[in-house]
Amino acid sequence: MLDHLIRGGLVVDGTGRPGRVADVGIRDGRIVAIGTIDEDAAETTDATGRIVMPGVIDAHTHYDAQLLWDPGASPSANHGVTTIIGGNCGFTLAPLRPTAEEASYLQEMMSRVEGMPLPALRQIDWDWETFEQYLARLEGNIAVNAGFLAGHCAIRRYVMGPESVGGEATPDQIDAMVAELRRAIEAGALGFSFTRSGSHSDGDGQPVPSRWATDAELFALCAETGQHEGTTLEGIVSGCLDRFADDEIELLAQLSATARRPLNWNVLTIDSREPDRVPRQLQAGDRAAELGGRVVALTMPVLVPMNMNFLTFCGIWLLPGWQDTLSVPAEERIARLSDPEVRARLLAASQSEEAGVYRRLADWEDYVIGDTFSPANDGLSNRTVAEIAAERGTTPFDTLLDIVVADDLRTILWPAPKDKDAESWRMRTEAWDDPRVMIGGSDAGAHLDRMCGATFPTRFLGDMIRGRRLVSVERAVQLITQVPAQLFGLRDRGTLEVGSFADILVIDPETVGSENARMVADLPGDCERLTAGSFGVEKVLVNGTTVIENGLPTGANAGTLLRSGVDTYTVATS
Repeated sequence: MLDHLIRGGLVVDGTGRPGRVADVGIRDGRIVAIGTIDEDAAETTDATGRIVMPGVIDAHTHYDAQLLWDPGASPSANHGVTTIIGGNCGFTLAPLRPTAEEASYLQEMMSRVEGMPLPALRQIDWDWETFEQYLARLEGNIAVNAGFLAGHCAIRRYVMGPESVGGEATPDQIDAMVAELRRAIEAGALGFSFTRSGSHSDGDGQPVPSRWATDAELFALCAETGQHEGTTLEGIVSGCLDRFADDEIELLAQLSATARRPLNWNVLTIDSREPDRVPRQLQAGDRAAELGGRVVALTMPVLVPMNMNFLTFCGIWLLPGWQDTLSVPAEERIARLSDPEVRARLLAASQSEEAGVYRRLADWEDYVIGDTFSPANDGLSNRTVAEIAAERGTTPFDTLLDIVVADDLRTILWPAPKDKDAESWRMRTEAWDDPRVMIGGSDAGAHLDRMCGATFPTRFLGDMIRGRRLVSVERAVQLITQVPAQLFGLRDRGTLEVGSFADILVIDPETVGSENARMVADLPGDCERLTAGSFGVEKVLVNGTTVIENGLPTGANAGTLLRSGVDTYTVATS
């Protein structure tokens, strides 16, 4: 007898082949038959008129902390994700020296760089030291499959302590970091991640530990990664946010070639107003190929709204010169933002060449006002700054700052994306077919009060089935299932084939999509986050067990902790 029979759906198997109406039989967590099945089952799902596809693989998440209080990985699982990759950008929660001071450092760093609420992080029992002990906290306690890279920042802090910030490692310290990475990979880490991004600062405002590493340190750690089966690399440099410098292209390519492992980076922004950006960024992939490596850019297939405000850290802090104004206490900040000379300086800096990709945030007239908190701002929500400025006879930037100041900086602001034109979408479609590019970059589990990228699978599928229809449904499914599975070398995942794990998504093609993001206070410590439910997600199976039914979690923790060399194979780079 089968454990589960999914009958009569359009099976889109993730390989790109045309879909076909068929039954899918599941036993002991794996697919045992696809076709016309005449066998009894303990559970049967009628999938007539539905699409049956592999579960989505999210290549870039930061669920490292959230899974400890939310094993369901919401809202990713609600949108069809069955496998997540965490530990990205050099940020992991282990290894960790067992002291309150060291736990506090990692908590404050993760709060600053990844937007995880500090009170929520402090609710976790930080009772692990090694990477193996951290993984043990998750084993058997997660609803989705999860694999984690070992992050450079935690390793460097573990070895060097406070000297990890501001100090160059000695040869002995580099050897100790290599040994710690080796232990993490032997315990199951999928590989190594690092950051050199200028946007990554710790809770004290200092560059995070990974940013202080020499090239020699990075090469030693990547070389060690390449000594282990089924590993991979992920890295961030400052140029990821706009355009790579020549030395950044060379560094990424050389690191991949040294390890003989794929290296992915986040995130490739595609905008027809900057037509030279994509060719420049993909030169890293070209150079890696010349050296025998492989560098892959992640890019999102949907536009992810991200809110801003002037009270807490967010993207506008990264505009050149803005942090000097925004990092002072709120009362002084309000005074500065009310000063015409300061306003003129901030406006000019936001629109300068130096702002790079962050110039996208400087279309002030297009901002939509979200929540407001002052009687002076009553009636402004859901209106654009341009509309309000026209009524008041003031400039858009002055109008926006007047609103913000009246709210004591609490106003929620929603930038309106300009990169939604037909040419930008044509460029995205072209990039999806480039082997140097892969769909990913949701940042799910991070920036919880700012954005909700976890909804991308249902939004993308809905758009390709009923909206823009830029690629076939078979190709759309392949891009978010088989393609990432192959990059990470995931064994028996990413396609619906006999013998594969039964990670399966059943969707209604007529309705699949996402709700609008909304703020809810469901985090530990009564902290808030943005989340969104799904439409048309009728069933999500992980390893043959239903974890989502009609868009809602069942409470089953059926996920597997993915370990390198066991659940992954080595992916050739040349």
